[in-house]
Amino acid sequence: MANRQHGGGPEELLPAERPVRFLTDTGAAVRGRSRYPLPSPELLRRAYRAMVVGRRFDAQATALTKQGRLAVYPSSHGQEACQVGAVLALQDGDWFFPTYRESMALVTRGIEPTEVLALLRGDAHCGYDPHRHHVAPQCTPLATQTVHAAGLAYAERRKGSGRIALACVGDGATSEGDFHEALNFAAVFKAPVIFLVQNNQYAISVPLDRQTAAPSLAHKGVGYGIRSERVDGNDPVAVLAVLTAAAEHARSGHGPFLIEAHTYRLESHTNADDATRYRTDAEAEEWRRRDPIARLEAYLRRRGHLTDEDTAEAATAAEDFAARLRTAMNADPELAPLGMFDHVYDVPTPQLDEQRASLRSELEAEEALA
Repeated sequence: MANRQHGGGPEELLPAERPVRFLTDTGAAVRGRSRYPLPSPELLRRAYRAMVVGRRFDAQATALTKQGRLAVYPSSHGQEACQVGAVLALQDGDWFFPTYRESMALVTRGIEPTEVLALLRGDAHCGYDPHRHHVAPQCTPLATQTVHAAGLAYAERRKGSGRIALACVGDGATSEGDFHEALNFAAVFKAPVIFLVQNNQYAISVPLDRQTAAPSLAHKGVGYGIRSERVDGNDPVAVLAVLTAAAEHARSGHGPFLIEAHTYRLESHTNADDATRYRTDAEAEEWRRRDPIARLEAYLRRRGHLTDEDTAEAATAAEDFAARLRTAMNADPELAPLGMFDHVYDVPTPQLDEQRASLRSELEAEEALA
């Protein structure tokens, strides 16, 4: 593993011929030794509980869109291993750069769910404090946050802080120029950043074979001189093993690391999408057999690391989490319309001041009539 991680020649950058796996589809241990160390039982138990809570949160957020409490919600059902694994592989001081689909990851990071959903509710561009949580605002434009992640990671390296950054993207984002610029910058300047590509097979309705002719998305890192790997993204043990190794690689001064996680989005792209128009039920059902939570539960039970009491506690915690979220989201938000002008510029422009004054006059006129 040391040679693969730290590299000597171009061949050391190449991902495995087949995605790294620790578990079969039914949760049995794969025979043979892996180049990556097995995560500890404690970490895997944490991952199991976080995935159970995360899936329940995801289902509740989806329901909130049907009730009109959210304008839109991009589900990550089926991608729990990647969502949770990305966060658990980081230290508290490390930075996380999410896409619009990483709501589950953000609540796993410890951010209040109502703050996470503020963007998707239309209340604010970012409902949480990025500096407090070391989490960048959720990114809707594809791949733009990868450049920010590379730059911030390079700055942390210059400061000698020991912190790293992790940027999540989907398969569609690997076709964007920002993604390639970020990889090139990170490689040249040895920025301690991990690029986690959640290859869920579709960029909205565009299948992977219409995105790229590369042998794999992981190979895109090789051309820039980045250590790259492929992993079964529905195998939580493998995801944590590879991400932990990638974090060690970056933190130890060996530069960036790119991971392609093979996974699947079981729900539609968002509640505004109809996935049945571009994929079959049989395809989705095939991926349901590879459920990451069921696989990890089966594995931990076989090893004696998970009991009925543990699964019951996780289920209860998930229901309590969903109930608190429902209560909080049923309360109408207290909005400050003039706040939209804050933090646009360090020094407001005359045009911005004029717009603020115009809106203030309208609000004062409405109050007078009330």
